[in-house]
Amino acid sequence: MTPLVASAVLLAAVTHASWNAIAHRITDKLVGFTLISGGGVLIGLAALPFTAVPAAAAWPYLLTSAVVHVAYYALLMTSFRLGDFGQAYPLARGSAPLVVALLAAVFAHEVPGAWAMAGIVVSCLGLTGVSLWGLRGSRPDWAAIGAALATGLTIAAYTVLDGLGARASHTPLGYIAWLMAIQGVVIPAYMYARARGDTLRLLRPHAALGLLGAALSVAAYALVLWAQTRAELAPVAALRESSVIVGAAIGALLFKERFGAPRLAAAGLLVVGIGLMLHAG
Repeated sequence: MTPLVASAVLLAAVTHASWNAIAHRITDKLVGFTLISGGGVLIGLAALPFTAVPAAAAWPYLLTSAVVHVAYYALLMTSFRLGDFGQAYPLARGSAPLVVALLAAVFAHEVPGAWAMAGIVVSCLGLTGVSLWGLRGSRPDWAAIGAALATGLTIAAYTVLDGLGARASHTPLGYIAWLMAIQGVVIPAYMYARARGDTLRLLRPHAALGLLGAALSVAAYALVLWAQTRAELAPVAALRESSVIVGAAIGALLFKERFGAPRLAAAGLLVVGIGLMLHAG
């Protein structure tokens, strides 16, 4: 992993945490995710005339990923509804990198070297530490924890699908434009089926914030897809999840959630993990 790739993924981590915070801030989760996914559709459609069509080999990955993304959004909405942002977000993101490493080894024949694997493991320890600190002094909400872990599995699945798909597409920008245009219609359609004539009335008060979240979401994933065409999937996934540190800080600053010494220690572990992965590159 080169410094340029690492910088792109770290920027993606910041933008990713930011759009997740926006999604959490909008009280009605269906409204928030309708705006974010619907905005992604608009951005994808606007980009289509300026990007190449993905190669035929990429379409099975793209279409399967679109289905997995819908499951991801549904589970993420549930996680945010049931748990604190500072707990649900790190647990969902932090559970994914090791699964990505396993799936990448099986399907992409990418077995991380010793330094990269050490970086992935250390990073995951840091990510898990952020999540476990959110449970300190409180009774575990197993429904929220289960939803967050299930979200992590969908993250791992679409990470590998899209990494392989973007490589096969020969056009990462074209791949993400089509992905956004296809997968983003489901949640707005569900919103309309539920609200009917009240849809615009419900969306209007949050439109600007939700569309900002959509732009951040597309930008974050475009950076990650580009990185996945230039580095192995597992280290990119682990580095991307540094967004949980940003997410924990946002939870503390905006949502008045706890952030203490254990989370600082977890952030330190994550930094060490990043250093190990860069050393491997």
